[in-house]
Amino acid sequence: MTQAHVPPILAAIDMGSNSFRLELAQLQHGQYRRLDYLKETVRLGAGLDAMSMLTEEAAQRGLDCLRRFAERLADLPSRQVRAVATQTLREARNRNAFLARAQEVLGHPIEVISGREEARLIYAGVARLQTAEDPRLVIDIGGRSTEMILGRGPQPLAAESFQIGSVSLSMRFFTDGRFTAEAFRAAQVAAGAELEEAITQFSRQAAQPRWKQALGSSGTVGAVAQILAANGVSPDGSITLDGLRWCIEQCLLAGRIDALKLPGLKDDRRAVVGGGLCILYTLLTHFDIERLYPAKGALRQGVIFDLAERLDPRLLAAGRDMREQSVSELQRRFAVDRDQAGRVQRIAQRLHAQLAPKAEEEHRRELGWAAALHEIGMMVSHHDHHRHSAYLLSHVDAPGFSQNQLRRLGDLALGQRGGLRKLEEQLQEEPMVWQLLALRLAAIKCHARGEVDATAIKLRREGMNVVIEMRKGWADAHPRAHYLLREELEAWGKVGRVELALEA
Repeated sequence: MTQAHVPPILAAIDMGSNSFRLELAQLQHGQYRRLDYLKETVRLGAGLDAMSMLTEEAAQRGLDCLRRFAERLADLPSRQVRAVATQTLREARNRNAFLARAQEVLGHPIEVISGREEARLIYAGVARLQTAEDPRLVIDIGGRSTEMILGRGPQPLAAESFQIGSVSLSMRFFTDGRFTAEAFRAAQVAAGAELEEAITQFSRQAAQPRWKQALGSSGTVGAVAQILAANGVSPDGSITLDGLRWCIEQCLLAGRIDALKLPGLKDDRRAVVGGGLCILYTLLTHFDIERLYPAKGALRQGVIFDLAERLDPRLLAAGRDMREQSVSELQRRFAVDRDQAGRVQRIAQRLHAQLAPKAEEEHRRELGWAAALHEIGMMVSHHDHHRHSAYLLSHVDAPGFSQNQLRRLGDLALGQRGGLRKLEEQLQEEPMVWQLLALRLAAIKCHARGEVDATAIKLRREGMNVVIEMRKGWADAHPRAHYLLREELEAWGKVGRVELALEA
């Protein structure tokens, strides 16, 4: 094989609530080849205080781990690395401060993904590494959340995330280090209260079963499966109610977390095994699961498969990036005027190329998505639709997008019109300046909602000075657009970030 045909090394970092994981792999002809795997117990989720603030001690554990991961990733380009953070950083009120430090230490962007996006990626990892055509239920019990996905073959059909996990439940009901029957009962009731709303959607229903097999992904299921196999309770590691009752009985016999000594139980799992057992027991009883099998894939493999699709030019050309599909679906759901969105998108991308010809591909694509969706707020109200668009984009579930990126699209939508002081903090980042300026100028040029001449204006930039060159006679023929351009000069002048000038 020649060097040109060697598939790129891809890296996935899963910043979970209990453990951080780094996986490096290559994909060739659809086959997955693991090159390296690192795991550290960080207990980030145990570091959220009563005000949902991440403590400095927990933050430092995370940073120390990421620093070690960074050493392993030293020679890998950022486009081949994807780091995702889950429930703890979805909850943490001070996550932005932590993410700024974490990204500096890691040397790569970190995405906070929604619960449903986490579920989608988990299923992608399982479905690709453990192929089957029969409908399946996939469950992933993390430190602070539990994901449930119903799917057939490679396609997830329903996916949800619930805010309950092995760390959070153990901290709440076994915080004194003691195992009691009362604590196990109370933890199971709490787990049932959180998961009860999912019964209608995910239960098996024996008459016409929704799924034929139940699979458990990631740490909690793997840890319990290892205990059952090592003690001869379940030689194949599958989890049943009888097996869970045996595990709980062993916990009660030990009496305390630090006294629990079981073959197959690793030290890093001892403190959270109680909560994990309660969630598993609740899932099996509530969802008619006779036997839960450990799955081969997990979130990190799903991230690598997803990253490979993003980097494949053939898939991009065919619109196979999940984000492109999400944008199209959002346009449909919110009845976006696609003709107008397309005009703004084409003009914005043309102007952006003049402002930032060396922009990163991801920044160019973000501008395109923001332009395609800048009017979704019209479904709520025509008045101040840019504010409604910003809110929707910042809070919607859109497969393929991280919460960070959706907020960035929301910022661009918010800034498409009106004053700029509302985005002064975001405009300290230069790529955002050129994205936003291109979008605002495109919206002005297309404000009449008809066909436009894309060559009527062009931009000339030196540093932070930008000249808007208008073709001779264009301003006289389009007085309203010319008026809006003069207002645009004033808007940017008030924030002092860019010096704009008009030239006929």
